[in-house]
Amino acid sequence: MVTHIVFFKFKDRENIAKAREMLLNLKGKIPQLLHLEVGVDVLHTERSYDLALVSKFNSLEDLQAYQIHPLHVEVAEYLATVREAVAAVDYEVEA
Repeated sequence: MVTHIVFFKFKDRENIAKAREMLLNLKGKIPQLLHLEVGVDVLHTERSYDLALVSKFNSLEDLQAYQIHPLHVEVAEYLATVREAVAAVDYEVEA
């Protein structure tokens, strides 16, 4: 199992709700996507990012298929225009 975690910091906080909605809209539409969780930061500290995405896949190949899926690409292209910074961690856990 592969867990894919991404943190987003936005140029303008007004874009957070739309980004969250777009990411959640992927649920059930990409076969390889087993789990999707999207959370908005509640602390708003200097070190905080604004939005976190946690998703799970059966394999690295499934993660790669997700990343090139047209629906994911559309969301990623939007996020690229509104984010200030992004950080990601991908790791494998044996089931």
